[in-house]
Formats: sequence, structure tokens, C-alpha cells
Amino acid sequence: MAVLAMLLFFASLVGHELAHAVTARRFGVETRHITLFLFGGVAELAQEPTKAVHELWIAAAGPAMSFGLAFTFWTLAGAGAVLVGAGPVVAVLNYLALINLILALFNLLPAFPLDGGRILRAWLWRRSGDMLAATETAARAGTILAYGLMGLGLLGLFQGAMVSGFWQILIGVFVLAAARSSVDAQRTKSLLGDRTVGQLMTAETVIVDPKATLSALVNQVILAKRIGFVPVVDAGVLLGHIDTGVLSSIDRENWANTTVGDIFVDLDPNNCVPPDLPVLELFERIAQTGQRKFMVVEGRRLLGVITLSDLTRHLGLLASLGKQAGTNTAAHV
Repeated sequence: MAVLAMLLFFASLVGHELAHAVTARRFGVETRHITLFLFGGVAELAQEPTKAVHELWIAAAGPAMSFGLAFTFWTLAGAGAVLVGAGPVVAVLNYLALINLILALFNLLPAFPLDGGRILRAWLWRRSGDMLAATETAARAGTILAYGLMGLGLLGLFQGAMVSGFWQILIGVFVLAAARSSVDAQRTKSLLGDRTVGQLMTAETVIVDPKATLSALVNQVILAKRIGFVPVVDAGVLLGHIDTGVLSSIDRENWANTTVGDIFVDLDPNNCVPPDLPVLELFERIAQTGQRKFMVVEGRRLLGVITLSDLTRHLGLLASLGKQAGTNTAAHV
């Protein structure tokens, strides 16, 4: 019966997340995947909803499913009690009804990134029209909840409730980390807006000819220019790239008689991006592939290079300009 309860609770979690995914699809937002982990589950959407009302319905769908499951299991438990009397099956059904009710109520707490926090964000977003400000306010509520849970957990530990106290601390840490990362992600989206790779790339790029020896590459480019990623170009045609990782695979004594053309990495979708690619999509590609440096190409023509350090430096600049603008405005007022 314990195994059956576990499997049905697992199915309940899947149902909760599927409700989010199906509702999101109804509003044109695809779901990449659903992940179940120690603290429950999450349906990862391909992008944020474009309207506050869509965000509200998507967030509310999960708790609504959990409430529906709780009612269904309680109804089945009542029918089972009438038909066969109290027993293990009825006990399991009552447990599943209770755990789904707790799941729904906990998720409705107005603390981001819980569903209730997303509903709060949707309401604030609808009122102000500023999604970033709404996210920051909802995340502050999530931070308060997280510290509250951790405080209760510590109190439980001192009172001898080791398991429940430790569990509350873990949930609090998870909520705190998720709230902060969500704010950071939304702030990044707000700062970058619709900027494209072509707007942020380094256009004046150092290149190397495929006929150059590795010794010349190291002495005249890598050490002189202090760069570790160099596009390989022959008569204006982009062939690929070479970096310190590729270079390290060749013994130093062979650098003088080995050319760049012998060992460079060919062009492929993993290291090339078009100039009109949104920067936010490039961040996603970096997260998925781990690649940190890209050549910006149009056909076989090199337009520039963009790296993760370029993106983070640009983000830092935008953030500092935003803070200065806010300070100047406050002083002016």
C-alpha cells in the first residue's frame, strides 16, 4: 500500500505540472520539459508569458488540478468506506486527498516562485505594466517565506524534531535560491530587451591565416593580443577557428612545422551564430552547450566574435547605467 501511495502521489505531481503545461500551450507557450525532484516538480516553459492574464491562468492551473485530485480521492475514499468499510485502501485514498490539498495550499502561498507568487506577480504586472518590478516584489515575498521556513526549521531542530526541522530548512533554502535566480533572470531579460548578437559583438576581430605556423600563432597572436580564441580566415572566407584547447593537443616541439590549417576546428552550428540572433537565445545556447565563444557569421563571411565575457560585461554596464539613472532621477526629484 505504501508503494501504491507513492506511485499515485508521483502521478499527482505529474498531473499538477501537466496542468501548467497544457494551460501554457493553450496560450501559445511551449513547455520544454517537466522535472520532478526532491521538493516537487517544475514545468520549464520555453519563454515567459507575454500577458499578465496568461501568467495568472498558467500559474493557477497547477493548484486547481491538485484541488481537483484532492476532491476526487476524498470522494473515492468516502465511497470505499461505505462499500467495504475502513481499510488500507481507504487510508491510502485519504492520505492522497490530504497530501494533494496540502500541495495546493502550499503552492498558493503568495511567495515567488511558488504558484501563488506567480499569481501575485501576474496581478502586480497587470496593475503596473512593469514585469520586472512585479517579479522583484513577488520575490521579496518569497524571500520572507524562505527565511520564515528556515527559522521554523531551526526552532524544530532545537526542539528535537530533526527530520521535519531539517526538511523545512531545505525547502526554505530552495525557495530562497529560486526567488533570487528568477529575479536575476528577469532583470537580465529586462536589461537586454530585444538586443541582437550583431549589436553586442566585437566587430574588429583578430584572425589568423591557415598557412601560419603554430609558433607564429602563439607569439604573434595569442601572447601578443592576449586572446585564446582566433577565427581562421583564408582570402576573406571563414574556415573555422583555433583556440588554446586545440593548440594544447600538439606537442610544443612540433609547433614550428605545424600550420593552423592542419588542426583548426571546422565551422559548425555549435560555434557559429547569425547576427540577428537575440542575445537572450544566445544565453540559452550557452547554458545548453557550455560553449562560451562564438563567431558571428553570414554565409562564410566573418562579421565578428561574441563571448560570454562580452555579454556579462555589457550586462554590468547596463546595470550600472540603470542605477545611475535611478540615482540621478531621485536626486533631481
